[in-house]
Amino acid sequence: FRDVVDKYGFYKPQPGLDTLHAYLQKFGLGHKLGVDFPGEKSGNFPSSSFFDKWYKEDKWNSVWIRSLGIGQGEALATNIQLANAAAAIANRGWYITPHFVTGYRNSNQKIDPQYTQKHFTGVDPIYFGPVVDGMAAAVNAGTARRASIQDIQVCGKTGTAENPHGEDHSIFFCFAPKDNPRIAMAVYIENAGFGGTYATPIAGLMIEKFLKGEILGDERKYLEKRMMEANLLHLK
Repeated sequence: FRDVVDKYGFYKPQPGLDTLHAYLQKFGLGHKLGVDFPGEKSGNFPSSSFFDKWYKEDKWNSVWIRSLGIGQGEALATNIQLANAAAAIANRGWYITPHFVTGYRNSNQKIDPQYTQKHFTGVDPIYFGPVVDGMAAAVNAGTARRASIQDIQVCGKTGTAENPHGEDHSIFFCFAPKDNPRIAMAVYIENAGFGGTYATPIAGLMIEKFLKGEILGDERKYLEKRMMEANLLHLK
């Protein structure tokens, strides 16, 4: 993160942060995606103007805002934005605006063209390879092992949102399969602890159900039962 912000010099963080901000905007972060459902939130990723105003006369630098590098600080993202980012990575650089409507019943009316248009991130597809490989490794041998499915390579990243009012929140965003992906999602479970504890296995089970039509094997069925019977309300 600091390498990006300090690209133009440690004492000139504004252009580096604004370049990162511009790319994140192209990934659908920091603004409303325009989904066909009311109440969408914009999330937030600040540009340099925010910190210029916040710190006023102080000369801020990359060290002061380094919490942004791990998605904390002033960074905010909605679940649909995380799922959309997973789709952009899965597609190696583009996404289509998420929508809920697949068609109009008893009508010849067509879906708005904005929901079939590709939006490109401006990042060359070759640079997504290491990211995809890393997300696959997280599932195969990292914190996301509970999303592993036999014969399907899931790619994902766990997250844990710190919560000062109770247990942390469990987060996982992912897509599958690794090649020719068919599904992308983000799972956010309040007060469930680490990302790998609940969000990750729930995502893995949902992907398996979607791609295979059923949960297979005694171990996987036991995991499904455990997730469905979990009660986290007392952790709030």
